Amino acid sequence: MNWLVDVLDFIGQQILNVPAYLVGIIVAVGLIALRKGAGQVIGGALKATLGFLILGAGADVVVASLEPLGKLVLGVTGAEGVVPTNEVVTAMAAKDFGANSAYILALGFLLMLLIARFTPLNYVFLTGHHMVFMAMLLSVLLSLSFGANGGWIAVLIGAVLLAIMMTAMPAFAHPWTKRVTGNDTVAIGHFSTLGYIAAGAAGQAVGRNSRSTEDIKFPQGLSFLRDSMVATALSMVLIYVVFAVWGLIALGPDSYAMLETTDGGAFVMAAIKHGLLFGVGVSVILYGVRTFLGELIPAFQGIAKKVVPGAKAALDIPIVFPYGQNAVLIGFISSFIGGLVMLVLLATWLGPAFGLALILPGMVPHFFCGGGAGVYGNATGGRRGAVVGGFVNGLIITILPALLYAVMNGVASMFNQQALAGSTFGDADLGWFGSLIGAGVLTGSAVATAIISLVIGAVILALAILWQVKVVNKGWMPGEAHAQFVAEVKAEEAAAAKAEREAAKAERARAKDAGADGTADA
Repeated sequence: MNWLVDVLDFIGQQILNVPAYLVGIIVAVGLIALRKGAGQVIGGALKATLGFLILGAGADVVVASLEPLGKLVLGVTGAEGVVPTNEVVTAMAAKDFGANSAYILALGFLLMLLIARFTPLNYVFLTGHHMVFMAMLLSVLLSLSFGANGGWIAVLIGAVLLAIMMTAMPAFAHPWTKRVTGNDTVAIGHFSTLGYIAAGAAGQAVGRNSRSTEDIKFPQGLSFLRDSMVATALSMVLIYVVFAVWGLIALGPDSYAMLETTDGGAFVMAAIKHGLLFGVGVSVILYGVRTFLGELIPAFQGIAKKVVPGAKAALDIPIVFPYGQNAVLIGFISSFIGGLVMLVLLATWLGPAFGLALILPGMVPHFFCGGGAGVYGNATGGRRGAVVGGFVNGLIITILPALLYAVMNGVASMFNQQALAGSTFGDADLGWFGSLIGAGVLTGSAVATAIISLVIGAVILALAILWQVKVVNKGWMPGEAHAQFVAEVKAEEAAAAKAEREAAKAERARAKDAGADGTADA
């Protein structure tokens, strides 16, 4: 029977323990459950596997471009600095924690369907890359706490927590989402929900009588900022150049070695090159994510429709972009400014006082989360709401990653997992939720971690159900005063337009009569 043991060991260690293969298998199982043909099953599984491998290749490029930046920031400021990019952290952690993450993802999705089916939280979270991010965050924290022999406990608890977050967060955001979309057909499934709620609340507070961002005509010259790849590369080049120039001023020729150069010109150009390579790496990672999610999500969608008929799909944040295209750009810029303000606070106060790292503005979270925050702020508070909402979001997605960074560093140090030191996730919910779960892990007790994690999950689930029943189902929507102002403005504009048309019509009639009188006199 030794051959059987060898075969099972091979399957467990070389196939089921390799995240890329495991994701392919999960996709194959989903497609088989949907009764797809053999060709679709094989093709879908292969594309999902290739996408995960592409993600890893992109991560290598990003890591290679970030290492010199870390040396540069540390050299000129004496403080640690990090760009919080979810895809990068996920790809870095996939080697050691990818298998548990895949199990948490698959089981968490099934548990989410049960919660959606048997509780008032009838939302089906379908933003695949955010499922992956949260599953990886939970896999890292819980796997370290429970160790190699407790992997199945980490998977079970992680799956429960993932399922709760995937049904609770769309419920919390839903009143603001309904204000944005004007209907109750879709929900938001994106783990930066705290930022969108804060943006909507801020808009409601400051923009009661503010006109919509969509009345503004933006110059076409800024349209390139809507391309996240270009914006990401540009932002990293700017960050690199700022610290390179800072290094030249502060350290002079001693700074050249940080980027492995020997003169000032080469030093600056090396900084630009590394910034561009970061954009290349992120683009490769995003392509890999899109590739395997393009196969994973249809399989999940088909299963969800059969298990939870009539549920609301919780979708990615870009679904709200058409409701405020100018608000997206305003929110993005405001969020980036908010990130810079919080960066200054971290550098001058919070960092020295509490040992928090410098969180450098990452254009991927500021573009997508900031853009979404701008739309939510505009929906409840017009232009002022979009500006303030985006700014508040920028503060949130800078301070929360700094807190999570400290937690993950503490966990990495406790369990001697130095590969994860210096990493953090970029979105708001990953920040606050990961910090709470990580606080349990930092107790050093697996039992305490399990109890704290499950209590946190139970509280979030109970609050979400209460919110759904008492608030969402009763039809409350924020920003009523602003909505009334917008309706009044539109009514006034319609009345003015009608009066203008009638005046023009009367003028034409007078001109016609005058012409007729002239003809009669002749």
